Amino acid sequence: MHDLIAVWNHRLGPWSVGELVLALAYLLAAQVVRSIVVARLSRRLLNLASRTETKADDMAVQAVTGPLGTIVLLTGFYLALRLLAAGRVEIASMGDHLFKALLTVIVAWGLFRLVDAAAVFLSELARRSDSPLDDSLVPLLRKAGKLLIGILAFVLAAQNLGYSVSGLLAGLGLGGFAFALAAKDTIANLFGGVTILADRPFRAGDWITFDQTDGVVEEIGLRSTRIRTFAKTVVSVPNQTLANATVENHSLMPKRRVKQVVGVTYDTRPDQMRELVRRVEELLRGHPDVHQEFMLVKFTDFGPSSLDLLIYYFTATTDWERHLAVRQEINLAVMDIVAELGLSIAFPTQTVHLRPEAPLEIRRREGEA
Repeated sequence: MHDLIAVWNHRLGPWSVGELVLALAYLLAAQVVRSIVVARLSRRLLNLASRTETKADDMAVQAVTGPLGTIVLLTGFYLALRLLAAGRVEIASMGDHLFKALLTVIVAWGLFRLVDAAAVFLSELARRSDSPLDDSLVPLLRKAGKLLIGILAFVLAAQNLGYSVSGLLAGLGLGGFAFALAAKDTIANLFGGVTILADRPFRAGDWITFDQTDGVVEEIGLRSTRIRTFAKTVVSVPNQTLANATVENHSLMPKRRVKQVVGVTYDTRPDQMRELVRRVEELLRGHPDVHQEFMLVKFTDFGPSSLDLLIYYFTATTDWERHLAVRQEINLAVMDIVAELGLSIAFPTQTVHLRPEAPLEIRRREGEA
């Protein structure tokens, strides 16, 4: 027994064998607790989460158990450090501050993951109901929540590391005016994003046009809105600009318009023009993909080189590809009708009439007169 106590108190550098053994025991105990308690807790919670259809609770379990296991390991390292730093005030104080700061960061990490789980839950809830939480609002709330958590974690971590948070805030107050000027556009874009989400002129996935930009909305963010153009480039537009712009939302169209003029040659007789109008109107009324609420087929103008027939209708589909296919079918059918009636589609032409030259004697008489 005396030999064991002697070995326990034997010094290896600044520490005794007993202190090193206890420090190692803290580390091993932290690993055991993490492996047994946290693993079992995670297994039970995941079994409960598997009974539901949502993925949000699975993400929430991982968001809690992951940081919890890290906290257990961090606690083991902290206890070992406190043991080895006994009698060394500066090292112990530094360890206390570092432990609190790391603990704040780990908790913030877990809250970040919980925000992601909440965002998934809100997205699934919005898809099952008429909730206003759509694909645009949920990412915005997720980013805002993470930003708030990040700011609080930074302040707490700085305070735990020994920095004066009140002095930092006072410094920000002195430079508040300059900061406000620098952040003017950012704040305007933030409120612009809130305005877009409140008025809902468009959503993620809508096809919009404004100014010279034409594309599909991919994401409405805190500062800007990303639009995927049809050239497959991405345009980031500040929310303030979009909120004040005139935006045309093509995705809200209940039907798609077709307006065109078909010109036939001037040798067309009136009875042929009447028959052409009747048959084209009959074609539109009999086509299953033409919206029957409103259409016009009228002989409207005597053009410079053609007799103009206005064809105005709407396709029942708003899909761009199907709309073009219906328009092509109608155009080909109109060409068939024109050919069956023995008519010709006009194209810009000019006829030059030359005045015949008078005989020489008549010109002389006109000159003498």
